[in-house]
This record gives sequence, C-alpha cells and structure tokens, in this order.
Amino acid sequence: MQISMPLSLSLLLSLVFFSFSLSYAASDPTYQSLLQCLSQSIPSQNASAILFSNTNPSYASVLQAYIRNARFNTSTTPKPAIIITPTEESHVSAAVNCSQKVGFHLKVRSGGHDYEGLSYVFDQPFFIMDMFNLRSISVDISDESAWVQAGATLGELYYNIWERSNVHGFPAGLCPTVGVGGHLSGAGYGTLIRKYGLASDHIVDARIVDANGKILDREGMGEELFWAIRGGGAASFGVVLAYKVKLVRVPETVTVFRVDSLLSDNANTTDIAYKWQSVAATTDNNLFMRMILQPATRNRRRTVRVSIRGQYLGDANSAVALLNRDLPELGLSRENCTETRWIDSVLWWTNIAVGTSPTALLDRNVNDADFLKRKSDYVQTPITRTGLESLWQKLVEGNVGLACNSYGGRMDEISATETPFPHRAGNLYKIQYSVNWDEPGNVADMNYTSQARELHEFMTPFVSKNPRRAYFNYRDIDIGTAENWSYEEGKVYGESYFTGNYERLVDVKTAVDPENFFRNEQSIPPRT
Repeated sequence: MQISMPLSLSLLLSLVFFSFSLSYAASDPTYQSLLQCLSQSIPSQNASAILFSNTNPSYASVLQAYIRNARFNTSTTPKPAIIITPTEESHVSAAVNCSQKVGFHLKVRSGGHDYEGLSYVFDQPFFIMDMFNLRSISVDISDESAWVQAGATLGELYYNIWERSNVHGFPAGLCPTVGVGGHLSGAGYGTLIRKYGLASDHIVDARIVDANGKILDREGMGEELFWAIRGGGAASFGVVLAYKVKLVRVPETVTVFRVDSLLSDNANTTDIAYKWQSVAATTDNNLFMRMILQPATRNRRRTVRVSIRGQYLGDANSAVALLNRDLPELGLSRENCTETRWIDSVLWWTNIAVGTSPTALLDRNVNDADFLKRKSDYVQTPITRTGLESLWQKLVEGNVGLACNSYGGRMDEISATETPFPHRAGNLYKIQYSVNWDEPGNVADMNYTSQARELHEFMTPFVSKNPRRAYFNYRDIDIGTAENWSYEEGKVYGESYFTGNYERLVDVKTAVDPENFFRNEQSIPPRT
C-alpha cells in the first residue's frame, strides 16, 4: 500500500497536467487556427497527434532532441510556437499551406547539425517542421540506387546499403546522426570525395513540396529547381521530402590509418604538413587524407599536433607503398593501418571501434551537444613553410583546431556550374575551423567564438580571395545575414558560398518562391 499510493498519485498528477496542457492548447488561438486548417486535409485526430505546442509535456524533449549545438539550447533562445512532426508526405504539404494561412514562418529541420541553428531558431513568430518521422529508405541494388527520405540519418542510409551489399556505399558525410535532407541539399562530402565527388553529385531524382504546397518530382519541378536543390540548400526553395541517389562501388577491403606527429617531438612535423598540401590533392584518387592541426600540451608546454587520417580503397600494403612513394615524410607503416570493410571504416571515422556492430549507426541519440563554433576556408596554393610556422605560433595561443580535407581527383573533373556547389578544380583542400567548449554563458561564448574569428582573420593571406570562399553546409553567420532579404544582402554570403552560381540561384528563387516564404538568415532572396 505504501508503494502503490505514490505511484497512483504520480499517475494522477501526470493525467491532470496532461489534461491541463490539452485544455491550454485548446485555448491557444494559434494552435486552434493551425489545427483547424490542417484538419481540412488531415483527419483531426491525426492533425493533433503531429502538433506539439509549447504547453505540451513533450514539447521540450521534441525540440531539444535534434539540437546539436548547445549555444542554441538556452532559456533565452527564441523557440517555436508549435513543432509540426509530419508522418506522411501529405502532412508536409498541408503544413506549408496552413503556416502561410496562419501567418507564421516555417523552419524545416532534418537532423539538427546546423552550426548556426538556422533550421530551428528565428527572431519572428515561427513554427518548426521536424522531419524525423519521415525516414524510410528503399535500396535497390539491381539499379544501384536508393530512395531516402529527408528525415533519415546518414548512419541509417549507410546501414541500409550495407544490409544489402558489401560492395556498395555512398559518398556522404562522416557523422552518422546528420540528417539526409540538409546534408544532400547543401552538397555533402566524405571520404569518397576524391573518388566519386559529392553526395549531391549522385542525386538523380527528388520529391519536394513547393511554396504552393504541391508535391513535385524531378519532372514536375523542372531542371532549374532540381539543379538548385543539389548543393544550393533546399530551405530557400521548398521542403525536400526524399532524394533518389545512385550508389557507388567500394572494394571488399578498404584501409584506414592514422599517424600523429607533435611539433615538440618531431623536427619533421612541418615538412609533413607542407608536403601533405600538394600530395593529398594529386595522389591516387582511391586515397583520401584529412590533416588535423590542433594545439596540444606536452610536458606542460604548448605545442601543435599534426594528425594525418586517411582511407584507401584497397589493401594496406598498397596504401603503404603509395604513401611511401608520394609522402615518405609521413613514415606510414603497416602497423599504422587497419584493413576492414567499408561499413566498418564509417564507424572508424566516428571513433567507434572497428568490429562494433554496424547497428551502432542506427543510434540517433547524441550523448551530449557541446557549445561549438565552426568556420571554413578553401586553400588553392600551398601555405609556405614560413607560413605554417607562423600558424603554429598562432594555434598554441588558443583552442581552435583546423581540419583540412583533401580535394582533387573527381572534384577536378566536374564543372563549377554543374551544381550550385562551385568549389571544384583549383582547390587543394578545404579547412574547417573548429572549437568546442562546455561552459555555458556569454563570457565563454564570446571567448571561444572570438578565438575562431581571430584565427580565421589570421589565415586571410593563405586562402581563397575575391570572393573568400566558404562551404555552405558549414553555416557561418559571420559572413553576413539578411534582414530584408534583398538581392544585395544575399550577395554578400551568397557569393562566398556559391560564387558565380549565386545569380542562377536567385533566378530559381524568383521563379518558385517570389513571395519569399521559405527564408532564413542566409537564404537565397528573390530578385524582387
């Protein structure tokens, strides 16, 4: 009896609170207007089941489930009036129409790996449409293709491919919890970039809801809109429901390796970094290498660690022979290498031990979401040894690291205008500036974001110019934001992300969404 009373009381209180929340939602005119509108095309019980107002007991957990940057998960962060969680394509169409009728802006979130929170934060009244329920994946090995809905994660896509084939993969990102919708629409890249190009280079069809609420496939949307959502970001043009992608072939055995070098321990460290810049972009297309430059502490003294992580589409002996020929400074040995299947290499890149079941890729739960800031650059001429030595001095002053991702190979062969993503031939590698911290508050935020900006400014002489280029999927509002969504405002960040392709993206936007319903702080504006 002593046990059952508290349980009964707890259940009673939960029911009372839930009933109160429902009654409060029922009195909320915005909620009522949206529900009434949706119920005209969706059965009312289904419509209410996909809506979470801010009085719903599950609202906070639904909102926070896909926030991957703790900077945008504070008490003062602007929050949506309602979260819409469609379970069918028709729900998306209805939500687009009804959001316009109710007069609220609509943000669309697929995975939440949105460095500036543009998919779930806004300073005007808004709704979020979270796509996490739309996550079906259909793999057709005979056609070497897959249909994947926007709310699926990369990990789920990789797992579904692996279930059906050991010799197929897909050239997308390294983090398994990234959502397909945003990743593919913004280009997307991974370890297969030099062999096969970008994720968006392999999109062959799509389904999208436009500003009129119409569901369109490639034929229905036309080639201009289809071009735009393969690297130009779908959030400016509509809501992507699903992509059809072509799979790529991978060998049964791939090799991954890692070699670390501390500046304080190895006089060869600067030579490794200098030589890597040219070799990584010109070596065999089966080899991808990422160079990570980061401050480190050794014997209580600050120094720099240069870490080369790579993947070779083949066996370890071939990888060692190739690197000993092209980059002997690295000193790669067989002991540095691990031979494995492609699916296991995906786990390796996410710091999950090789041998772990690929089911780990289905885990959507992020253990914690750090506070973070990211920026990006493109390098077209190798940084000199003197330049690198000055960079080492700058790195040890702070906490920011650089992840340098090799280009060349297939990226040199695709025209800069083939898709909106223009950063092709002429680029040796892309830099991602990265800093994470765990202290909340404005002081820490200012400290770490300032460090990232200062290092970015320091790198100005060494990177692309006129315009200084940036990667769209590494959103960075420091580049510029839109307040009135004018053509000139958009040009500031638009040319950084898309160079000459900005003009064509503006033309597409003007044609498909002239009223600018689909917008965020860095969206493509209509020409008017």
